[in-house]
Amino acid sequence: TSDRFVFLRMMLQEMVRKHGFFSSFMPKPFQDRAGSGAHFNMSLKDLGGKTNLFESSNDQRGCDLSELGYHFTAGVLRHMPAICAVIAPTVNSYKRLTLKGSASGTTWAPVFVCYGGNNRTNSLRIPLGGGRVELRVPDAACNPYLAAAMIFAAGLEGIKEKADPGEPHFENMYFKSEAQLQQMGVRHLPDSLGEAILEFRADPLSKKVFGEKMFSAWADYKDQEWASYVTHVSDWEKARYLKMY
Repeated sequence: TSDRFVFLRMMLQEMVRKHGFFSSFMPKPFQDRAGSGAHFNMSLKDLGGKTNLFESSNDQRGCDLSELGYHFTAGVLRHMPAICAVIAPTVNSYKRLTLKGSASGTTWAPVFVCYGGNNRTNSLRIPLGGGRVELRVPDAACNPYLAAAMIFAAGLEGIKEKADPGEPHFENMYFKSEAQLQQMGVRHLPDSLGEAILEFRADPLSKKVFGEKMFSAWADYKDQEWASYVTHVSDWEKARYLKMY
């Protein structure tokens, strides 16, 4: 799947270039429209490839997900803030992960570290019919190989430790107040690339997955990208402040 995703991006860019255009997988190119996501739909089969180990018809939590699937989900949730740096790897990525910013008035993009049933306000969604977990945070600018490495490492840790993700959320999480979110123990996703990189550096899983040298090189590169952005004086700032002060 990762190979096909990378090939698609390269193929489209080359095809449209020949006709004088360009294609873009920028996460949020337009302020008033939904962004470009690259959701990961994940399940696990047995060695024979016939049995879906994430599927269960006896799920008391109502998602048709097996205990193995819940353990996997718990692992991903545990490391979600650090994973964000890899699955939402640009400054622009975090302008997609907001409550508002589309013509319909809402983006339906995830903004909280939570999971639930067929509910698009969760970062991890269990679609109708169960048997798979959809991570809705990744965008089309991510490196799918690095993204998969972080996600699967987190999920496998959850399976190994039999981690519990808590009860699923079926309600619209956008309507929850900050006090309600705190009472539920639900965190926000990082608000920016800078915050995500801090989470990435602080989580031991990052270095375990990337290795010492790549961890440092990648985090340093992203720090430079963030520094370049925060020191840039934008047209918005000039329009708002130049004649105000």
